Parts: sequence; structure tokens; C-alpha cells
Amino acid sequence: MKKSILLLLSILCIFSCKTTKNYTSITLSSKASLVTKKTQLKSKKNWHLKDIETDTLPGISLNRSYATILKNKRGKDIIIAVIDTEVDIHHKDLQNTIWVNESEIPNNGIDDDKNGYIDDVYGWNFLGNKKGENNRFINFEYTRILKQTSKDFKNLTPKDAVLKNEKKLQLHNRAKEAYDKRMQIDSAGKANYDKLYTLYFEAKNKIYPYLKERVFNQKSVDSLKKLKPEGINDFHFFIWSDCLKNNINDALVTKYRDNANERINKMLNLAYNDRSIQGDNENDISDTDYGNNNVSGNIDFLEHGTKMAGIIANITKNTTIKIMPIAISAYGDENDKDIALAIRYAVDNNAKVINMSFGKEFSTHKKWVDDAIKYAEKNNVLIVSSAGNFGNNLNIESHYYPNDRGEKDSNISDNFLLIGASTYTLNKKLKAKNSNYGNIDVDLFAPGTNIFTTNTQNRNTFSGGTSSAAAITSGVAALLYAYYPSLNASQIKSILMNSGIAYTIPVSTPEKDDKSKLTPFNQLSKSGKILNAYNAFIMAEKITK
Repeated sequence: MKKSILLLLSILCIFSCKTTKNYTSITLSSKASLVTKKTQLKSKKNWHLKDIETDTLPGISLNRSYATILKNKRGKDIIIAVIDTEVDIHHKDLQNTIWVNESEIPNNGIDDDKNGYIDDVYGWNFLGNKKGENNRFINFEYTRILKQTSKDFKNLTPKDAVLKNEKKLQLHNRAKEAYDKRMQIDSAGKANYDKLYTLYFEAKNKIYPYLKERVFNQKSVDSLKKLKPEGINDFHFFIWSDCLKNNINDALVTKYRDNANERINKMLNLAYNDRSIQGDNENDISDTDYGNNNVSGNIDFLEHGTKMAGIIANITKNTTIKIMPIAISAYGDENDKDIALAIRYAVDNNAKVINMSFGKEFSTHKKWVDDAIKYAEKNNVLIVSSAGNFGNNLNIESHYYPNDRGEKDSNISDNFLLIGASTYTLNKKLKAKNSNYGNIDVDLFAPGTNIFTTNTQNRNTFSGGTSSAAAITSGVAALLYAYYPSLNASQIKSILMNSGIAYTIPVSTPEKDDKSKLTPFNQLSKSGKILNAYNAFIMAEKITK
């Protein structure tokens, strides 16, 4: 786009001038390909905040930023919308960062701010209804497609099907292929988890009566085994020893079985209406009277949103940035209608960054999402999304959504970033193994391995994948908005892409016919770089002078 070209020229011009702060950008010299440098990973916790020069870790140099450029500065209040699963808004590490809609009086049953969402004090859940019920399992997108297209091509010969609608037939066939592959995998999974459930409780029912007065651990099970009680065989002991070793308990075994069954019964069931709880027409974007304000109702079951919120909160901990939870994700694929309405909700409620750490292989209403992305651009809102964890080259496997790809590979807007995941290893494993890549759709990479964050119910954990990489990028984008409020979404996107660090290390990009293929890291995305906050702030300083 013309404005992007002009911005880049201005950056190059300004970047050649001496900065009043005398901060020097981080660059890699020709001799410092760093393949030979040993990374100093003493702890996985917060490695992604460290610096390639001072710590020899390919992090985002955020600690260095806070110690120098941002020291003694105060940023403007900024809202980040996290469009994801529900979020544990009461987590001790999140409760002070959650957005509050001060225009809404809590729990009075009135839409006080007249935005169409009653009592949306902490955000909105598009997976629910006014009774407070929320979906936990929803269709895969290819399931939704087959529910529509199967009716169109029922009882038609292949020739007649092509004549009726060749484009729709191609979509149908692609969806059917993905559906059949998933059905095969999940049917086998269901059989395995049903079997585990049966064997687990059969063994427990045999062993437990002998140990109910004692601590149920490996030592007591081993002691009982020596006594060779009647009716208990070695296989019962083997099952229980293995479960104890892997911390598998009643609740986990039941959860595994139930989830495996629900994948078949709901996510892949062509007869299941996954909008039955919402009660809306999923093919009518104007039908918006659904959802509820319960953004934490299923956090014992859906943890992803809490993890992403924690990553962002850790990036922005020295500021007054607030997180707005918007739930559209459950087990299954996000609905395009919910995605589009969630983006518009975020924009209308003054979010400046929207984090969307999700993706899917099909899109039934891409235009709705495209229009929402353009609406965000019009209102100076940056959208950051994850590139996906299939290990695919998106230049070839181009079906991944949401994206900002228009006709002939042009971009529909200049406010959308697609983020791949990198690791802390400066070798062929620098690209996270499962991260998608490709210099047509993927804009930038960011750390996405062993990222320390929050988990539900006041726990903490490590997270990974392109979801985490997108959340880290969203956090840095929010800091740019906070400390340099004159910047617009297009400028921030350009800064993040142009200020990263380019690594030329050959990394593993296996393909079907070449499992050992290596590709220079800087060819995996449009920018060829890994996010670097320190460089981004230097660039922002120069642009805003």
C-alpha cells in the first residue's frame, strides 16, 4: 500500500539520523550468525524477555527496553482485546489487569451504555445465551460446510455436481477430505479413551478396597502386589502403577473419555446444531441478540484464553494496559460470525490491539471477517493473529484463516499481523517445529516455546505455539500505543516488522518429498525477522520526534 511505502521511506531516512537518546539498535554482524554461540538458558522462565546481545538468547529484548528506553516513562492507558476462550478474570496475576466497562452498571439487567450487550462489565461471551449457558463443544468448520454442501450434491452424479457449482464442489471435496481424516483420528482416539476408562476403573475397583484406609500411592500399591490378593492380576497393578506415575486420576480419565466422545457427538456430528445454545441464525450477521456476560464460566475446562491473557499481562506489567476478554473459542472451530462481531465489539469498546490466537483451515463467511478487519483499520486498531501449528508452508497450503489476503495475494488492509513461532535455539530448530511459515501470509516471528504464563484457578504454567507468539506481539504492540500514542495501526505494524532481528540460520522446513530440507530463517516470513521490542521502541522514538 502507498502509505506503507511512504512510511518505510520515512523510517529509513529518520533511522540514519542520530537519536537524542543515543540508543543503538541491535543488529547481527556478519560473523555473528550465532550458530556457534551457546545460548545461556539457565531457566526457561521468561527467556523470551531476554536479549540476543547480552544474554545470547533470541528473545524480544523487553527487559533491556524497560531498563533503558522506557525507564521513568509512563504510558497512556491502552485496552487489549483477547478474543479467545473464556478467561479467569479472578486469577491473582490477572485480576488487576482486566478491563472494566465503567459505563455499565453490574447485574441490573439493563444495557446501560446501549451498545447492545446487557451487563457486559468485563467483556462478552458469544458462545452463550441469556440463561448463562455457554458452549463447550462446537463444530469444526468443515463439519459446518458439509452440513450445507451435502444437501446440494446429494444423489447427483459427479458430472452433474460439477455442472451445478464447480467452486462449491471443490470446497465440498476439500472439506470432506479433512472431515474424513479427522473422523478416522478421533474415532481411534475415542476407542482408546473408552478402553482406558474401562481398564482404569476395573483396576481401581479391584485394588481400592484393599487400600481405602491407606494412602493411595505407588508404595502402597507395590506392597499390596507382594501379597498377591485373590482376584487381582499383574495387569491391574500395571495399569495402576502407570496411572500413578503419570498423575492420571479419576477426573482426568473421565475428562479424556468425555472429550473424545464429544468430538464425535458434537464437533464432527453432521446432525448436531452447534448454535442451539445461542439460538441465533449463524448465516445472518445482523442477528446479534445472543451471548452473555459470563466470560469465566468454563475456565475449569477451557484454559487457552487465560494463558494468552497471562502472556500479555507479563509483557505489559509495568503499565496500565487492560485486557478485555471476548469469548468465541471452545473445542472446535471458531464461527466466522462470532469472529466478526467480536472484532467489532472490541473496536466499539475502545480496544487498540486485538489478539486472536486461533486459526482454522476453512472459512464459511470470510467477507464478514474481512469487513470487520477493515472496520478495525478504519478505527486505528491493530489485529494480531497466530499463523497456526501445522508446520505448513502457507505459500503452498494457503488455506488458513483468519488472514488479510485478498485477490491476487494483495492485502485487504494494513492493520493485520500473522505471527509465526520461534524458539531459543540458535540452530536449525530456531523455527518452532509445528509453526506454519511462508513469506506471503506470515508477517513476523516471535518467541513461542516454553512461555511462562498464567493458568486457570491461580495456577501458572508454560505455553507454546504460534498462539503464544501472537500474544507476545500483541503485548509489545500495546506498549507502542501506550508510550507513543501518536502512532497509528499501520505505523505500528510497520515498526514491528521492520525493527525485528533477521537471522539467516538455515532451519528445518521438512516437506513431503524432502524431509531434511533447510531454509534460511529470514525467508520464512515477509519481514524475515523475529520481534524485538528494544529496536521497536528506538524506531518509534525516531518516528514520533
